[in-house]
Amino acid sequence: MCTIPHRTAPAAEATTPTTEAFRVESDAVEYTPEHIHSRYVYRDSKVETVNGRVKVTPTEKVYHFKTARTVPRVGLMMVGWGGNNGSTLTASIIANRHNITWRTKEGVQAPNYYGSLTQSSTLKLGTDANGADVNIPFNQILPMVHPNDLVLGGWDISKFNLAQSMERAQVLEYDLQRQVAEEMEKLVPLPSIYYPDYIAANQSDRADNVLAGSKQEHLEKIRKDIREFKAANNLDRVIVLWTANTERFSAILPGVNDTAENLLAAVKSGHEEVAPSTVFAIACILENTPFINGSPQNTFVPGAIELASTHKVYIGGDDFKSGQTKMKSVLVDFLVNAGIKPLAITSYNHLGNNDGKNLSAPQQFRSKEISKSNVVDDMVAANPILYKKGEHPDHIVVIKYCPSVRDSKRALDEYVSEIFMGGRNTISMYNVCEDSLLASPLILDLTIITELMTRVEYKTEDMEDYAPFHSVLSVLSYMLKAPMVPPGTPVINALAKQRSAMENIFRACVGLPPQNDMMLEHRAF
Repeated sequence: MCTIPHRTAPAAEATTPTTEAFRVESDAVEYTPEHIHSRYVYRDSKVETVNGRVKVTPTEKVYHFKTARTVPRVGLMMVGWGGNNGSTLTASIIANRHNITWRTKEGVQAPNYYGSLTQSSTLKLGTDANGADVNIPFNQILPMVHPNDLVLGGWDISKFNLAQSMERAQVLEYDLQRQVAEEMEKLVPLPSIYYPDYIAANQSDRADNVLAGSKQEHLEKIRKDIREFKAANNLDRVIVLWTANTERFSAILPGVNDTAENLLAAVKSGHEEVAPSTVFAIACILENTPFINGSPQNTFVPGAIELASTHKVYIGGDDFKSGQTKMKSVLVDFLVNAGIKPLAITSYNHLGNNDGKNLSAPQQFRSKEISKSNVVDDMVAANPILYKKGEHPDHIVVIKYCPSVRDSKRALDEYVSEIFMGGRNTISMYNVCEDSLLASPLILDLTIITELMTRVEYKTEDMEDYAPFHSVLSVLSYMLKAPMVPPGTPVINALAKQRSAMENIFRACVGLPPQNDMMLEHRAF
């Protein structure tokens, strides 16, 4: 079985924290050996228009949260394991486990998890007696799995072992590749699903490790792979994440993929509008395994969402938010909140990795264009002073394949805005980023937070029993370009709001109020 050896604990052993970084002393919080119980008052304001007047009513609703404290033994299976992201992440985890250092022309480098929200950022816990902020690592707010403890596996249409894949990707320094190669050579991806119509024709030369048979047979084989991986490695939980090529969009067809029943029937009949990623999603749902889509295609057709909701299995997507789009979700939020009106956003990219090669095909580029283009919608809609109904900034996205730059993507952005009294302001940005070194930490965060959410349940005063959150895991939005939300729920793209939502949900699970920056203790005398 394709795995990385576990770092410390015996194979069947889960980790129960014996001490916490902190404890909340409150009547609203109870710690048991198994769970953290909290009672949380959720406060909001209801706004309605009555006889032409706006009426605002403060509201309160009590939530009870129950979070399992035992961190299970977790496996991460990646679809596209042999790609740039999968091979880079695997080598990096090995380097972190063994504290491997390597030499570059800048000197000796040490492994880290920079770029990971859970591993390399902090959050404010509160203030001390002197009024100074007390910050803790993000991963200490609740018990979370450590990246070094993940058991890795997955599928790929290429039969290269992970050492060969790492060399092909040309992301990591040679001295590091040399030191992890022996362990990486033992890791070989399982055969994957390959439907040539869904990815660019220029990917056909990689497709030498593909499953034969019908779509129904593919579904059953992927389910079997998940079960065997879980059993062989004594895992309590498996998370599956798509980090393979961008697919074309699937057409949403009545009677084919509009309901769970129709979608399952479409798989049996081998319908051409069932994508490989959707087959993987269905397999995961039927195996009670969360599935995260890291590419921009519409993997989660309506039937897949219904199937996940019926089985109460977490799904999340779409498309890793690593560089240019993350900057856009910060900058446009700043401009609009400052009362400045963006008129045009033009984004140009060129990159030379296999993702760029695949995106050179028009249908696959269209999937990426859609995920990048919708990122400003909620920020524009929030300011009717700047934007009248139906008004929207011009938004252009261009991606070109340039093999010589390899994984070092170039992103050029121009923001043209209207300012005071008809003036114009232009912000031009040039960003050079090593694509896979930004995306790989996102895979960790998506995995770690998804696993944590499988241990969190809630109950309101009108519910008899605890229940999981909605199957569409919108708390992952911070890491995703086109975040999925439950049907009928507003999409939030502003990065600060996404981070705040995630942080405050976890604070609620330990009975802490939402973080605010009022600082009344320093402003009121």
